[in-house]
Amino acid sequence: MIAGEYDDETEVRREEAARPLRRRPTLVWSDEAGAHEVVVTGRTTLGSAPGAQVRVSDREVSRLHAELEPTGRGTWVRDLGSRNGTYVEDLMVTAALLPDAARIRLGGVEMVLRYPPELSPVEQWAEESFGGLIGASAAMRELFAQMARVAESDAPVLIFGETGTGKELAARAIHDASARAKEPFVIVDCAALASTLVEGELFGHARGAFTGAVATRAGSFEAAHGGSIFLDEIGELPPAMQPKLLRVLESQSVKRLGESEHRRIDVRLIAATHRDLRLMVNAGAFREDLYFRIAVLPLVLPPLRARQGDIPLLVRHFLRGRQPREPIAERELAQLPWLGNVRELRNVVERACAFAAKDALGTAVGATAPADASAAAFEQPFKDFRERWIDDGEREYVRRLLERHGRNVSLAAGAAGLDRTYLYRLIRKHGL
Repeated sequence: MIAGEYDDETEVRREEAARPLRRRPTLVWSDEAGAHEVVVTGRTTLGSAPGAQVRVSDREVSRLHAELEPTGRGTWVRDLGSRNGTYVEDLMVTAALLPDAARIRLGGVEMVLRYPPELSPVEQWAEESFGGLIGASAAMRELFAQMARVAESDAPVLIFGETGTGKELAARAIHDASARAKEPFVIVDCAALASTLVEGELFGHARGAFTGAVATRAGSFEAAHGGSIFLDEIGELPPAMQPKLLRVLESQSVKRLGESEHRRIDVRLIAATHRDLRLMVNAGAFREDLYFRIAVLPLVLPPLRARQGDIPLLVRHFLRGRQPREPIAERELAQLPWLGNVRELRNVVERACAFAAKDALGTAVGATAPADASAAAFEQPFKDFRERWIDDGEREYVRRLLERHGRNVSLAAGAAGLDRTYLYRLIRKHGL
């Protein structure tokens, strides 16, 4: 079992009972289009692009300039890599927590943010799970309520979240809660596909369309007809493929490579990324029109460090009646950075059932190499021992490889003699 140094049930229930209240500020400004007043109810993008959630009509404002995010502590403003910066009280900021009556300047426009005197309740899901996602914290219950509403729609969904936060589980949960639940759910990992194979994978190909195309094959969009397609890590989609994907989404039809016929499809798009696509749009690395086409219903998955009260609940779920070789102190779990988020926590629990708890925790912070395994590790069947040994060594190798090359995957892959796509698979496998 997991050793509790504090009352985790009390901790989780305290978060559960504290129904969040939040001030929904009003943003006031005047621009080339006139005077405006908008209530900010959630994470909101400001910019001059027609598709921005709050459009600011000024030639000096970037297409996607900044975002506002109301939280329990107040409202944050964050610059999105704009060409001339975001200012709060005449100070250029990357991110800032805004006080009442704060003056924000984007380009040539000054905006004022005002907080109402009253607090508004935040909608919360009644259960501690939604599909395969688990959490009793306020952040997760709010997310579950948002997902339930999103599932009722048929519009495209874009899921933001760090590696290991459960983006695929969220996509599956939305599909399963939707009217398309009985139809196919097709997964495509954009990061794992070679650039030369993406088009054939997504849209299919005729026999002889290219070298190796020995038979006609339907693509993932056709396979998902009637259901949902999940494009994981869509930020890794090659630039040449972005306009082709946009045409498919707008026409709801696909054309296989080597064919002239367009085939109608009925597919709901759910995409996910660990990148901020708005920054990529401003940098010219992602098409603006495609971004607005896929980000109709945005969702943000919180990192594990933002919901530490969920750790005991998640640990019990991952154990599923198994016993670690020795107790793990929950306080130690709560103090770890969890850069790999829930996936990393699951891996630590798995290792705790095979190795000593201290060794499992050591691998979570990269402090323990596989050779440091305790004597208990040598008492399991050879097959299990070998798999764990290789897994831990592989993870540590990739972690150090990325550190040496500043997390530049292309450089790291070249130095290690690995294909870039295969290195991406290893990164995702180990929650790095």
